[in-house]
Amino acid sequence: MTIIDNGVYVDGVRVATPESLDQTYEAMAACGGMAWIGLFRPDAAEMASLADEFALHELAVEDAIKAHQRPKMERYDDVLFTVLRPARYLDAEEAVEFGELHVFTGKNFVITIRHAETPGLASTRRRLEADRELLAAGPEAVLYAIMDQVVDDYLPVVVGLENDIDEIEDQLFAGDPLVSRRIYQLSREVIHFQRAIHPLQDTLGGLKGGFEKYGVDVELQRYLRDVGDHVERLTAKADSFRQLLQNALTVDGTLTANRQNEASAAQNEQVKKISSWAAIFFAPTFVAGVYGMNFHDMPELAWPWGYPFALGLMLLIGFIMYVVFKKKTWL
Repeated sequence: MTIIDNGVYVDGVRVATPESLDQTYEAMAACGGMAWIGLFRPDAAEMASLADEFALHELAVEDAIKAHQRPKMERYDDVLFTVLRPARYLDAEEAVEFGELHVFTGKNFVITIRHAETPGLASTRRRLEADRELLAAGPEAVLYAIMDQVVDDYLPVVVGLENDIDEIEDQLFAGDPLVSRRIYQLSREVIHFQRAIHPLQDTLGGLKGGFEKYGVDVELQRYLRDVGDHVERLTAKADSFRQLLQNALTVDGTLTANRQNEASAAQNEQVKKISSWAAIFFAPTFVAGVYGMNFHDMPELAWPWGYPFALGLMLLIGFIMYVVFKKKTWL
């Protein structure tokens, strides 16, 4: 069986801890309480049993079995089907790990289905069992507590992403060549985070819209509004992260272009210097080459001052070219 924890509650107190689904149905029939069934990746047979007992819609059951659903809330008559995407920040990998949690809530039951190892709901169950008055409010209270835990678990994720963005800013101006890849990776994490958070606003809006129709406890309404406030702040924070990373990518492109221009300018200066010295040495080489040709009849060949003249000419041409290039700041 994939049952993680299973309890039947009457007036906020656990009266039974069945070990199977059949025992759960029997306990509910005997005491008329609320069942909270926690499952981990149930198979089709288990979901079929739950669907028969609690009249779960086949489309919601199919989604719960296949998983990989976007965050949403759907109502099928008196049954709410809610999909949440819990998240946690992994310090070692500097990445965000997302899970998937499905919650069925009806008049007298809550079914939670996890499709990832984390996060567990043991702390949420303990919290509610310690608050008898809140748990006595029924399945809506359990759904609230689950959503509250998911939203609270987003806070360390926000802190982790914020630290990563601060590190990226340091990398940008330090000229780290790997910063572009990290910006892209972090942008993907933020996008996934936004996809997990944004639908919660519609989900909470749908719950608030049913407060009067379904007679939701007034205190529970306050709790849900508080969760909504947290979601709004987290949404604004995630959106600001997206903008910061886009700006960081723009800055990285600008800094990279500037570094390339600086490198190109430095290379051009080196080329100028090399070309200038090559030209300076080319002129004496040319003169020496001309006078070094082995022709019998050449001007100045028998002239006594021919050799000093050639040397002087080479030095003069080299000096003139040096002065010209120096004046052009090529040297």
